[in-house]
Amino acid sequence: MQRRCDRNRKRSKRRGIYCPVHGCYLDSVSQKYPLFADRPEQLQQRGIGRHSALILLATKTAVSLEGEWLEAFWCEQCRETKWYHVRCRIGKDTPQKVRTYQVSVAPPELWKQATGVIHLSNPSVSEFTRRHARMVSYQSSKDFKIVNY
Repeated sequence: MQRRCDRNRKRSKRRGIYCPVHGCYLDSVSQKYPLFADRPEQLQQRGIGRHSALILLATKTAVSLEGEWLEAFWCEQCRETKWYHVRCRIGKDTPQKVRTYQVSVAPPELWKQATGVIHLSNPSVSEFTRRHARMVSYQSSKDFKIVNY
């Protein structure tokens, strides 16, 4: 007869992401923002040779960085939310393919490499336009008043 704990092994486990300061578990409070590289130096920092990086970027405009993203986490000890650069490594030596996560505070220049982020660098864009660019629902028309004559 199979024991009860053996039947629930397929249930997903909690990601092992811990606070670099306190070592306590971090709770995610945002979506993941995947990173990409659009310059050869960014690929070279990740172990790809200069020639290979140049060829990759010549064939593609940007290269997705597998296993790297930006995400906001809440730390119970710090009592604050911080944005972290997360790197996920999958161990190939073990049959379970154990994932290890390395987190560091996200530097501002890393946001330029994130996908799905609205860049606020253009001062001519109004807050109204930014807000409506983020909306994906039918209720976005509520900001417009219909005038009947």
